Amino acid sequence: MTIGNATEQVANSGTNGRPKSRPSLIHIILLVNVLSVLAFVGLWALSTGLGWVAPIFLPSPSAVAAQASKLIDSGELWIAVLSSSRRVFLGFALATVIAVPLGILMGVWWPAKAIVDPFVSLLRPLPSITWIPLTILWLGIGESQKIAIVFMGSWLYILLATIEATKRVDPLLIRAARNLGANDLAVMREVILPGALPGILAGLKITLAISWSCVLSAEMVAAQNGLGALIWQAKDWGNLPLVLVGMVGISFTVLLADALAERIERLLQPWERHRRS
Repeated sequence: MTIGNATEQVANSGTNGRPKSRPSLIHIILLVNVLSVLAFVGLWALSTGLGWVAPIFLPSPSAVAAQASKLIDSGELWIAVLSSSRRVFLGFALATVIAVPLGILMGVWWPAKAIVDPFVSLLRPLPSITWIPLTILWLGIGESQKIAIVFMGSWLYILLATIEATKRVDPLLIRAARNLGANDLAVMREVILPGALPGILAGLKITLAISWSCVLSAEMVAAQNGLGALIWQAKDWGNLPLVLVGMVGISFTVLLADALAERIERLLQPWERHRRS
């Protein structure tokens, strides 16, 4: 290959040497995604319209859409989404503020890990739903109880992800920084935190979905509003379309939360943007 041909090839490529045809592949994948969803909805409508599945077991897409339109017009759906989102955000934020610093400390200082590890081993097998009776006894059935359930179901996963991410930082980088005269604070700020950040953020994104399952469990047991309460009340009323509306509402809300988390991750890791674009 001549120098002129190589230069022309680079000029015809996108950023970082990627070919310009890559966006077309993204468009094809998006098209396949849309077509698969449309095919699923079409099969769903066909099976319910022809009577292959009784409405008592699976309502038609039109019935679900009508129920969703009714909830949107009345504002009930937005109230439920906002109520659940607020509880998730507060419980998840509290878990993050406590678990991330503790996890970093446990990852770099063995006495902290030795002290906390027995309690982590005892609490890790307990699902968040097992805390519902105690939190109701301690906090009642108000907002603090739902937030506490989200916290109890989230902080351990964030803690474990942070510990592992901190321990996986290359020790050669830490040793090199110390040889260059960096003190403990500089090593933490310039080496350990940037090195552990991708793993910590990945753990936070995974735990965010777990936080939603926690709040839904709490809302189904003792709540007057929220998506979990909406689904549970619809079950009591025998309103299956409303149950599906609540389930779809959860899915879309979590998808929006994931998209927001992805944007935040891009801002916090500018050096990783070329791998995601």
